[in-house]
Amino acid sequence: MRVAVVTPRFPPDPGGVEQYAAWVVRTLRDAGHDVRVVTTGRSRRTRHMTYDGVPVVRLGTWWTVSNTPVNPLWAWQLRRHLRGVDVVDAHAPVPGLADLAAYLSPAPVVLTYHAGSLAKGGRVDRLLRAYERRVLPRVFDRCAALVAVSPVSLAQATGRARLIPPGVDEATFSPGSEPRSRSVLYVGRVERTSRWKGLHVLLDALALLRDLVPGVRLDVVGDGDDVRTLQSRAAALGVADLVTWHGSRPHAELPACYRRAGVTVLPSLTEAESFGMTLAEALACGCPVVGSAVGGIPFVVRDGVDGRLVPPGDPTALAAALAAVLTDPPVVETSRWDWGSRVADRLAVLEDVVAQAAGPAVVEGVA
Repeated sequence: MRVAVVTPRFPPDPGGVEQYAAWVVRTLRDAGHDVRVVTTGRSRRTRHMTYDGVPVVRLGTWWTVSNTPVNPLWAWQLRRHLRGVDVVDAHAPVPGLADLAAYLSPAPVVLTYHAGSLAKGGRVDRLLRAYERRVLPRVFDRCAALVAVSPVSLAQATGRARLIPPGVDEATFSPGSEPRSRSVLYVGRVERTSRWKGLHVLLDALALLRDLVPGVRLDVVGDGDDVRTLQSRAAALGVADLVTWHGSRPHAELPACYRRAGVTVLPSLTEAESFGMTLAEALACGCPVVGSAVGGIPFVVRDGVDGRLVPPGDPTALAAALAAVLTDPPVVETSRWDWGSRVADRLAVLEDVVAQAAGPAVVEGVA
């Protein structure tokens, strides 16, 4: 097959959507298919590069609205970059690129939708809800097939989607032998537009946790325009000396972070968190987890088995759950989210769509 993977962001950008798209790319490449990536870049101009030997086109971004890249030239550029492919493997929820691919691609489109509602209690919620109510159903209708990453994905509600969760490369994310520290690990963006990830709630919980677990520390792996604001919050809470801000780290360095941590936490506040990739990576490394009982996190975390679930936005409950896991860590099953078990299903979706587009096979000897 000749496949174009269309995704709003792609490594080295961090994030669950980016990693899922990268896994699809590597899976297609390893299966012998001809694959290319069309994504966006930080520059205003289009850039051409490679990722693990796969050609990547990074379309220029003229503006960024909330977390959504925008360029009025994309419609013309996409038509050109999608010529000659058998199928388009598109990824959303960031509005724009995948929507255009669904309408403009001459080849059938498989759309993987990575979120529940994008509304997060902000100023753009009215626009987001209008998009989800009026635009997104039409985009879904234009696609030959849909994939949902968890039961809360908006694609799953259509009744047409195949549920294929993300997975973890067990060759990279695996348990270590070193002892775990009494540290809490947060991995993710630290941006104003990502406050729904709940890092500010985690800082509030840390102020309570230090009295429950002496010597506890918080490691924040990630960067963004909200770091200084959150550092000021930590200082006001009296926990600045307990927090280490590591900044962004290459994805290949994350396993070492998970192996050292006593617990990995994802305190998200809305169903926009439709899976929680950092939790699956942590579990694969044998690290217990704590997450909010919101969105797709309960799909990943088995409460009381490999971690704890807490109400979103509740620092008291979060501190108690973190203390429980740090002082009495559970034994984690590390193989639940192995990507290898999903490869066949992921390839089958694309192959079925290509076969349907080709029409029924002509039987030899039958006119």
